[in-house]
Amino acid sequence: MDDVKPRQSDPFWWCAAIAMAFAGLAAIRLGIPTRPYFDEVHYVPAARTLESLTHPVNAEHPLLAKALLALAIDAVGDTPVAWRIPALIAGTLGLFAFMRMLWWATFSRAVPLIGGLLLATNFLWFVHARIAMLDGPMAGFAMLAGWAFVRGLREPARARWQFALAGVLMGLALGTKWSIAPLLVLPGLAFLWAKARDTGTALVTAREGGLVPGMRLPEAALWLGLLPLVVYWLTFAPAFFYLHDALGPLDIVGQHERMFALQSSVVKGHPYQSVWWQWIFNLRAIWYLYEVVDGAQRGIVLIGNPATMVFGLAALVWSAWRWIRSGEALWLAPPLAWVALMALWALADKPVQFFFHYMMPMTALIVALALVTGRWWDEGRRWPAWVVVGASIAFFAYFFPILTAAPLQDDQAFLHWAWWSGWR
Repeated sequence: MDDVKPRQSDPFWWCAAIAMAFAGLAAIRLGIPTRPYFDEVHYVPAARTLESLTHPVNAEHPLLAKALLALAIDAVGDTPVAWRIPALIAGTLGLFAFMRMLWWATFSRAVPLIGGLLLATNFLWFVHARIAMLDGPMAGFAMLAGWAFVRGLREPARARWQFALAGVLMGLALGTKWSIAPLLVLPGLAFLWAKARDTGTALVTAREGGLVPGMRLPEAALWLGLLPLVVYWLTFAPAFFYLHDALGPLDIVGQHERMFALQSSVVKGHPYQSVWWQWIFNLRAIWYLYEVVDGAQRGIVLIGNPATMVFGLAALVWSAWRWIRSGEALWLAPPLAWVALMALWALADKPVQFFFHYMMPMTALIVALALVTGRWWDEGRRWPAWVVVGASIAFFAYFFPILTAAPLQDDQAFLHWAWWSGWR
């Protein structure tokens, strides 16, 4: 980030309004279907079992998202709305945090508002704010951590507490799903790189230079490295108290060996599986639901918003080019995050993968798109932002019935939205 001071007024309340409008739209038919669908069939029973602390279930994933689901069931009752409330809250808070992160990164009114509208109308983010899966809470904690970290960079006097908060939230994000791990290492690596660049061999002891002058490398390693791991370890605490097959508090290595083995053991093919390069070009949809349920033919599909997918890729390339030309580090952040997140799935020993794994790389695309169009807006070229945001909202409105399980005309209605075979 550059060193400019705020020149525009903070769009805090506009960010809040966008987040609340998103929550209202995502709450429409939140309780439909009235039974678990898609991967809810794994996570809802796992949460019920976790609530009783009897024995391990769904042990290939960390516990936190399922623990939040169990808390919602305990607080509200074992109902479809209760199953999906944690995802709705996470999606709403994550969207708000995403906009606040962009504000502190750029001090531009346009960038966070454009980014917020694009993320709110992004199909992956919206659908996962309405389903009891792990990805919504993971993304929500990650965006809250990003907000805290970036604000710490902008306010060095408060960096210690902002970094500590970011570290806690990073640990919570990792405690929901491992997919976020490549993103969580980037803040610490960025701090290390900047400190080494400015101080050379004295990087360990030097207080000057780096991203936060006055903060030594060991302290940053505490907040951004050790603290997240401690918090992550604490998210396994419910497993210490299982009546059967309890996890030993010091058996964290053995637990992860078992989790890795379970992750790699799923080799049976799935009709909706896909691979990373198909995600980039929006080639393979997942129909989370398509059947007669709750008195009508209904469907819920997961694909990428066509506007975001096309314009986002172009913005990612443009962002990388701007960094090469200008050296302004902010332009490097989206392509670096996207590559790190995609590398996980390109290299992972996980035979069966799905398009929902593209949720966080897609968020990096939206950051790039918001930065590019927001910078042009501030320079007086506003039509690209109008085109991109308008197209994203238009596609969102058109697909809204099959993002929210609306009643459909008949069992062939999906053809209105399944434009080619990969979306069927």
